[in-house]
Amino acid sequence: MTIQLSDRVKAVKPSPTLAITARAAEMRAAGKDIIGLGAGEPDFDTPEHIKAAAIEAINNGFTKYTAVDGIPSLKQAIIDKFKQDNGFDYQLNQILVSCGGKQSFYNLAQALLNPGDEVIIPAPYWVSYPDMVLLADAVPVIVETTQQQQFKITAEQLRNTITDKTRLLVINSPSNPTGVAYSEPELKALAEVLLEYPDIIVATDDMYEHILWKKGTFVNILNACPQLYDRTMVLNGVSKAYSMTGWRIGYAAGPVEIIAAMRKIQSQSTSNPTSISQVAAEAAITGDQSCIDEMMVEFKKRHDFVVDALNKLEGIDCLPTDGTFYVFPNIEKLIQRLEGIDSDMDFAEYLIEKAGVALVPGTAFGSPGHMRISIATSMENLEQALERIKQAI
Repeated sequence: MTIQLSDRVKAVKPSPTLAITARAAEMRAAGKDIIGLGAGEPDFDTPEHIKAAAIEAINNGFTKYTAVDGIPSLKQAIIDKFKQDNGFDYQLNQILVSCGGKQSFYNLAQALLNPGDEVIIPAPYWVSYPDMVLLADAVPVIVETTQQQQFKITAEQLRNTITDKTRLLVINSPSNPTGVAYSEPELKALAEVLLEYPDIIVATDDMYEHILWKKGTFVNILNACPQLYDRTMVLNGVSKAYSMTGWRIGYAAGPVEIIAAMRKIQSQSTSNPTSISQVAAEAAITGDQSCIDEMMVEFKKRHDFVVDALNKLEGIDCLPTDGTFYVFPNIEKLIQRLEGIDSDMDFAEYLIEKAGVALVPGTAFGSPGHMRISIATSMENLEQALERIKQAI
C-alpha cells in the first residue's frame, strides 16, 4: 500500500528553529559539546508566583474543560492589560485565548483566508507565518527588506505589493528574528497606505512587546492609527515576557466577527487551552511585573556583549537591536572569504560540526546571508560560543 499525503502538508516544512534545537540536543546526547543558540526561549525559570498559582489550581481541582475561548477571569485580565498598557478597549467577545501565539495566528489564517488570497509578509519573518498561510490554501507574498532599511517594510514597498487579492498584512514588532521595532512615524506611514484599502486586515504580532530597550514606550500600528481598530488583530501571549514557553498560552483581540470565527476553528482543533495554564497566565498578567525588568537587564547585557563581539569579527556586520533576545548579523562577506562555504546554510552546518555552536541560518527567515543568534542563554555560554566562532572563522 502506498500512503498518499495531502498536497497541503507537502507544501509546508517543519519549523527550522525547532529542528536545529532538536539536532543540538541529539548531538549532546551522543556526547558532543554543543552550545545551542537556536531556541527562542528564555533561559530563566517561570517566576514563583506564577508557578504557585498553577499548583493551587491543581490542588483545587481546576483540571476540567473550560470555555473554548478561555476562562472569563483571564479574558478580563487581558482586557485590563490592553487598556492599561496599550490604551485599547475590548469586550469579552473580542478576546480569544489559545494554545500559544502560534495557534492564534493559525486560527486567524484558517478563519480569514480563502484559496488564492494573498498575505503580505515582510522578510525577515518568523518562520511559521508563510507555512500557516499555505495551510490555509492562501499565498504568502514575501517582501524583502535589507539591513540598510533596518529590516522594516516601507510604505512604498507596501503600496507596490498590494493587489486586488491582498487580504492580510502581518507586522511583527519587535521582530523575531531581527530584534528591530517599528517607530510610530513608520507605522503611521504604513497605516496611511492601508487606509486606502479598507478590505485589508492587519495582524500585529506583539509577542515581544515587553522585551524592548528602545527609547520610548512600545507602539503598534493601532496606537499609530486608531482608525484601523475595526480591522486590526492584536496577537500576544505570555511565553516570552514571563518565561512561560511550555505553558502554551497566547491570545488575540480584534473584531467580534473574526474572533467568533477563530473560536469556531479552535473548537474543532484543540478546544480550550489547558485550564491550569490559563490560571498561571492570569497570575502572570495581573501579578508583580518586576520579573520582566529583571530579565530585561540580563538580556540587554548579553545583547551588548554579543553585538560588540560579532562586529569585531572580520566579515560580520551586526546591527544593535531594539529588543527581543535575538541578533541577526549579516555574514555575506564572511561567506565570500571562507573556502567551501557558499551560503548561510553551509555556515550553520560548518559551525555545528566544527565549532559545536548551533545557530539558525537566515534562509529560514527569508533572508539568506544572515544568521539568527539567540541570546536567551547564560553569559558564560555566549562567551564560549563567540570564542568558538572566532576560532572557526
